[in-house]
This record gives sequence, structure tokens and C-alpha cells, in this order.
Amino acid sequence: MSGDEATKRPRLKIGFVLSRSFTLSAFALFIDTIRLASDEYDRSGRVLADWQVIGSTRHLISSSCGVQVAPTSDFVDPSRFDYIVVVGGLLGRQPAVDDQTIAFLKKADAQKVPLIGLCTGTFILAEAGLMKNHQTCVSWLHYQEFRDRFPGHDVRSDRLFNLDRRRGSCAGGSSSADLAAFIVRQYLGHDAERNALEVLQIEKARTNKDIQVRRPLTIECDDPRVKAVLILMEQSLENELTIDQLARSVGLSRRQLERLFAQKIDVSPARIYTKLRMERAKMLVTQTNASLIDIALQVGFQNTSHFTRVFKGTYGRTPGQMRSHPAA
Repeated sequence: MSGDEATKRPRLKIGFVLSRSFTLSAFALFIDTIRLASDEYDRSGRVLADWQVIGSTRHLISSSCGVQVAPTSDFVDPSRFDYIVVVGGLLGRQPAVDDQTIAFLKKADAQKVPLIGLCTGTFILAEAGLMKNHQTCVSWLHYQEFRDRFPGHDVRSDRLFNLDRRRGSCAGGSSSADLAAFIVRQYLGHDAERNALEVLQIEKARTNKDIQVRRPLTIECDDPRVKAVLILMEQSLENELTIDQLARSVGLSRRQLERLFAQKIDVSPARIYTKLRMERAKMLVTQTNASLIDIALQVGFQNTSHFTRVFKGTYGRTPGQMRSHPAA
């Protein structure tokens, strides 16, 4: 490293807040992308970037796999950082972070420091009231729980990560490296991004347009537009979207979407949507004590008569008959 490089001030400074039982992979992939982008030849030099693990104490914090990490800094002025990244993990009954951490995050927000939630770090930010009026990206695995805990929040689980003004969110796992690479490219340039990805053996960083790895309905399809629409259908069973709305969500007309579904999976969007609603209804009928009107409303019907007709047309039995004899 040259003398000029050594005297450069880091252009990207990140503070990490780790929750109890945080996800080690999300933290490691994000911080290593920053580390490798900061210097050449994998020397771990903090030339272009700097980072700290900050906390209310210096006590070890256990990850969900049992590996422990010690904070390297107490809470300092949040404005020292370009981003504060909250790394979540297991969702449990005990608070993921203490009150001092929540106060620090609120102070960072007041100072307009961008906040990022990795994995379930978005739950921590939302619990603190810091995700209101911001779109949140979560893993499909945690989508329903996020909706249940934070009604009224704008949440999606079709994309890998999302940046909405001074909020970032990420599904976790390998998408943490994609989000970190995006930030590196914005702050440090393409060369720094390429250096990090090459050492990590990542051929190409995915973007915020890429779809989470998943096969809705176990349907094999390699078209990201079809996958995105299927996920959106699953997320919109109660408030049914029109086929036109589904088409617009992926930049297509209704006719184009119908043609795409016919080409890729040989079934219409409307039939798939009905199948999803009926599968959800069957689960509620056989595994819960919910009333038929409640079930009908949960899968997008306004009355039980219409719901019962569609259910019987799908399964050959009414919801009442299936509930009385589920194995018949």
C-alpha cells in the first residue's frame, strides 16, 4: 500500500448493530464485502471504508448459530457513519435489542443517518417506529409475520433488497452481499465492487430488481416476471388484485401477462390465483376453527355463498363437508 493510499480518509463508514441471536451469514457477507472493497489483495486494510460493531455494552453477542461477536465501539455520535446496519436474527419473545439501542437508532434517524435492516433487522426498525412510510423488503419466510405485527406498513417479499430514501432492507442470506455491493458501487466505484466480488467468488452482484429464490406453488419456471406475479398473488389473497394490476406490477399489459403464463406454465393467471385462494381456504377449513365467513373474507370473497360455490367446484365438497370429514 502506498503512502498516499494510507493517508486517504475512508469514504464509506458503516456501524453495525447486532441483535440477540443475529444471523451470522447476513452479517459476515455484508461486512466482508465492505472489507474486501476497502483495500486490494485481501489485506483487510481500511483504506476506502471503515466499520465498527457498536453496542450499549462490550459484552459478547451470540449469533443464532452460537458464534459470539464482541462490539468494537460504544454508541457514539451516529453522524460519524454513512450507514447504520441492524443485523437481525431469530424472532423470539425476548426483545432483540435493549432500550439504549432503540434510543440510538431513533437518534440516528433524527440526524438523517440512513438505516438498513438485514434479515429480520427490519423488524427491529419497525418496532421502533422507523419503517413507517418506507417500503420494507423481507424474506418470504417472514412476510406474513411482518404484516401481522406491523399492519399498515408497506412490505414486499419478492425482491432481494430494497432501498427507499433513508431506509434499506434485505431478505438476508446471500442477498446481504448484493446489497453491500450496491452500496460499495455507489460510494467507492465499480473497481472496488469488482475486487470484493472476485475475492468472494461471486460472479455478478444481483440488483434490487432480482427475485428472491423461491418456487411458489412448486411451479418450475425460470421467468422472473412469472415468479414475481405468483409471489404477489400469494401476498394478496385477502385483498384480491385484478389481472390488470398484477400485469402492471411487472410492466406488462393484461394480454401480455396472459400470453406469458400460457407460454411458461400453460395456465392462466386467473386460474392460478383461484388455486392459491382455494389452497389457503382448505388449510383454514381443515386446520382452524375459523367461521366460514371469516375464511371467505381471508381469501378475498365477500360472502359465504360465492365462496362455497367456488370451493365445491374445486374440491367436490363444501367447506362444511370437508371440515366434518377432512379425510374423506
